[in-house]
Amino acid sequence: MKAIVYTQYGSPDVLQVQDVEKPEPKKNEILVKVRAASVNRTDCANLRAKPFIMRFGLGLFKPNKRIPGTEFAGDVVKVGHDVTSFGVGDKVFGFDDSVLSSYAEYLVVQTSKGVSTMPEGFNYQQAGACIEGAHYAYNIINKIELKRGQKVMVNGASGGIGTATVQLLKYFDANITAVCNTKNIELVKSLGAAKVIDYSKEDFTKDPGKYDYVFDTVGKSTFGKCKSLLKPGGVYISSE
Repeated sequence: MKAIVYTQYGSPDVLQVQDVEKPEPKKNEILVKVRAASVNRTDCANLRAKPFIMRFGLGLFKPNKRIPGTEFAGDVVKVGHDVTSFGVGDKVFGFDDSVLSSYAEYLVVQTSKGVSTMPEGFNYQQAGACIEGAHYAYNIINKIELKRGQKVMVNGASGGIGTATVQLLKYFDANITAVCNTKNIELVKSLGAAKVIDYSKEDFTKDPGKYDYVFDTVGKSTFGKCKSLLKPGGVYISSE
């Protein structure tokens, strides 16, 4: 099968298309024909192994998994002996930031990992690009005890993690102030933001409002810069 392969960390120039052996599912795995795979923030970090601490999971001097890719959508073409939750022909999608090797025609994934059948109405491209942002957004929100009506500021609200964060906060009935650029104002409003700050026109850290939580979903600010935005006992969390 064809796959994108890398044997050293670096820029996208280290990636090569090669013929590799098609994987076989173990007893608790499924074999998936990949129909779509995203290029997301996690993939870019894995490619460069930055920050350096990532190498302790990816491989200290070179990548342990030669085929990158963390997110996918596709069709189940074979199941392992012990698999009962999926069958051949199922449309599935999944994500694993420790690398799924989804930049290939086929991949194998354990059924205990982050894989599920695709929701009705989703196409492969939508399903294959919707998880990474939501994964990190939820892993910000689940660190706090969010109450209905609390004020939350989301910096980077139009990015992959940011758009998911806004939608989840809306689901939990938070009062959302979103920070984005001019062209994405209507987008973040449509996702549930009650107030939008255009960072290209004003410094969001100078906002006079006080917030229960400030979430920096692009990792471009700091607690020090955002401390004045917080109510007493307020919490700042960065995606970094």
